[in-house]
Amino acid sequence: MRICVFGAGAIGGLVGARLAAQGNAEVSLIARGAHLAVLRDKGLTLKSEEGETTVTVRATDQAADLGPQDYVFLALKAHSLLGILASLKPLLGPETAVVTAQNGVPWWYFYRHGGVHEGRRIEAVDPKGVLWEAIGPQRVIGCVVHPAAEIESPGVIRHI
Repeated sequence: MRICVFGAGAIGGLVGARLAAQGNAEVSLIARGAHLAVLRDKGLTLKSEEGETTVTVRATDQAADLGPQDYVFLALKAHSLLGILASLKPLLGPETAVVTAQNGVPWWYFYRHGGVHEGRRIEAVDPKGVLWEAIGPQRVIGCVVHPAAEIESPGVIRHI
């Protein structure tokens, strides 16, 4: 199984570390800056009440390096989505599921919702339906993020 976490900040790092620690998937992270350099050189460290663990992940700032994934976790702010669409496309194969771990009302909210708003597109969060067309609501798995986490230092996530 191939899983990419797009956005390796506090929440993306937490999700990526937990998935990689299971050992049954190839986990990749899209990161940038000093965080990316440490992920490549030393791996991703997660500190929590259970202890500290470091996992090896494939880290890049170029999604095209990774190819299609089975699952893509979008762990970045919702307002950043339009800016990463071109980078996201190489990760999406015909069967790729997209897990949206984001803030706010999601662009896909009314997809298969039923009732009078069935299929309604929310222009305020998806101007001109760009996300709807590029990602496709049929591949989305909604997600609510409850844990708190922070980047303690590049490559190190603390689960609070």
